Amino acid sequence: MKIIHTSDWHLGHQLHGYNRDYEHQAFLDWLADELEQQQADALLVAGDIFDSANPPASAWRMLYRFLARLSKTLPKLDVVMIGGNHDSPSKLDAPHELLKAFDLHMVGGIHRFADGTLDVERMLVPLTNKEKQTVAYVLAVPFLRSADLRTDNLDDSDDRLIKGVEVLYSEMTQAARTLMNSEQAMIGMGHAYMASGKLSEMSERRVLGGNQHALPASIFADDMSYVALGHLHLAQKVAKKDHVRYSGSPIPLSMSERNYNHQIIAVEFDGNNVKAIEEISIPRCVDMLKVPTKPAPLDEVLAALKALPDDELPREQQPFLEVHVLLDKPQALLREKVLQALEDKSVRLAKITPHYSQREQQHGLQHRRLSEVSPQQVFALSWNKKFDGEPTEAMTEAFETLLTHVEEQEEER
Repeated sequence: MKIIHTSDWHLGHQLHGYNRDYEHQAFLDWLADELEQQQADALLVAGDIFDSANPPASAWRMLYRFLARLSKTLPKLDVVMIGGNHDSPSKLDAPHELLKAFDLHMVGGIHRFADGTLDVERMLVPLTNKEKQTVAYVLAVPFLRSADLRTDNLDDSDDRLIKGVEVLYSEMTQAARTLMNSEQAMIGMGHAYMASGKLSEMSERRVLGGNQHALPASIFADDMSYVALGHLHLAQKVAKKDHVRYSGSPIPLSMSERNYNHQIIAVEFDGNNVKAIEEISIPRCVDMLKVPTKPAPLDEVLAALKALPDDELPREQQPFLEVHVLLDKPQALLREKVLQALEDKSVRLAKITPHYSQREQQHGLQHRRLSEVSPQQVFALSWNKKFDGEPTEAMTEAFETLLTHVEEQEEER
């Protein structure tokens, strides 16, 4: 059996106001071709299918066209998709019964019965090979919000959120074991921030209560053959475990991700053993530029921009551009000067990042666009201004917890 692991598509995403539909469609077309070429038995999508809880209609059309193509060209392919922290559980769950008829399993949120017990069957998905034999079971656990967890009977000495996640995965694992034989693989899925995971700047956040609630790899049982994770956009292993992985996002979702090796992961099984893991790089159809490579004075920056090639490209294929300029103080009409230098250039100006001397750094942050400043930067600046120093680790974690709570409330509206 061979599975393809991907995550964090973020359909409907915009980068500094620019639509990404062209890039997402190119990725989905490439992925469909790759699934055919690899002769995959299953596709696992580990959350954040959409960029927001209310994605545009164009994003839904893109997803359904992709699934329709798979059902036509790869009718034996199993598809398992789980909701992420950006997705609306109810919206993903709405077409569940229809998609299930085509072996397309979309699990948006946790389901419990009236007595509070977990609906494990809803999240246990059998995978079949080309002979229609069940060769694996997937624990399709979506992004877990604190309300999904049962923490009433836990020891007060435990981290209740982490322990709640452990209990839920334990229930799922026990349910899978009752269905499986010794030759079948158990595959975990999740959308979470794992301990030691590497975040990318400005496009991800620590979920489930902040950094202090980063999940340990021990929540996944030793008899899981593979764990397909989503949330972090940089492809990486967790706790140096080769079989516990983030696939990463298929396209860069912020300018800081331009040097990531965006990829999908092909995992081949022999019974319940992983036979091979292959990282397959995703071709990039739209480039990202940083000019200059290091911050430089404005005159040098404008000269470098005017020296960019004059290639004529359709708007959706033009590279995104981030400009780094070194300033002594905030510069009037900075954006207008940069745009003038870029006249007739086939690039899309994504952001201008000013760099200031230490003396002007605090003042300079106040002159940046809100979209270019993270909540953490604002918090650190405000703390420094009031207390003349960096916030303590405890205060930073408390802020992360508060930020996560506010963002979860916004997503549920």
